[in-house]
Amino acid sequence: MASAWQSALSLHQSIVDNGDKRTDLWLLVYSPVPVAIIFLLYLCVVWAGPRLMKHREPLDLKGILIVYNFSMVGLSGYMFYEFLVTSWLSNYSYLCQPVDYSNSPLAVRMAKVCWWFFFSKVIELSDTLFFILRKKNSQLTFLHIYHHATMVFNWWSGVKYLAGGQSFFIGLVNTFVHVVMYSYYGLAAVGPHMQKYLWWKRYLTSLQLVQFVLFLLHTGYNLFADCDFPDAMNMVVFGYCVSLIVLFSNFYYQSYLSKKKQK
Repeated sequence: MASAWQSALSLHQSIVDNGDKRTDLWLLVYSPVPVAIIFLLYLCVVWAGPRLMKHREPLDLKGILIVYNFSMVGLSGYMFYEFLVTSWLSNYSYLCQPVDYSNSPLAVRMAKVCWWFFFSKVIELSDTLFFILRKKNSQLTFLHIYHHATMVFNWWSGVKYLAGGQSFFIGLVNTFVHVVMYSYYGLAAVGPHMQKYLWWKRYLTSLQLVQFVLFLLHTGYNLFADCDFPDAMNMVVFGYCVSLIVLFSNFYYQSYLSKKKQK
């Protein structure tokens, strides 16, 4: 028991010692423990939430949802701007870009928007809580829970070790998609009378699939290119994108193609 505890402490020390020193003092970054706690709390909410709400009336969160979703549009738009402008000013390559670990203004600016992107994934766990409180349990799919829970860990790793470089491409594309996605959710939250303007939901899922294909091609290229960016991270992203393409493709089929056949 003592040996196992000692090994865990040694592993933890290795994790915190080998990270990007610029980001150590930023919220939730220094140690993996806070993020692990958030992850476990999230799973507890996913398990206990629907059970606690079983005999309760769903909550009317219309006002909260409108504010939340359009706030996420604003945050996503800000991050998209920062990823785009900072990469452009830094002459980033869209094919191969090592991480700049210096304390130059542009390198730190890129690291900061990477942190905001990570923190936005923590905020987005609220999506699940809102589903539970509104008793929209059909939305609590494996895809939804898997994607939300894992993105927190993925981007904690990104900010801890690789705040910049190739990572910016994922943030750039994903924040654009999230501007569109949270705009849709925000408009939907306004009321049923908005549904006639939301015919493009199907294309939102297509857009999400396109981004994962772009990430797959981007990381796949870098696995074979001579690029000073860790192959281990590219392999993780590549495998993760494969899993999301499979899950989102299944969602697209079940939501649109299968229903169309039934009709």
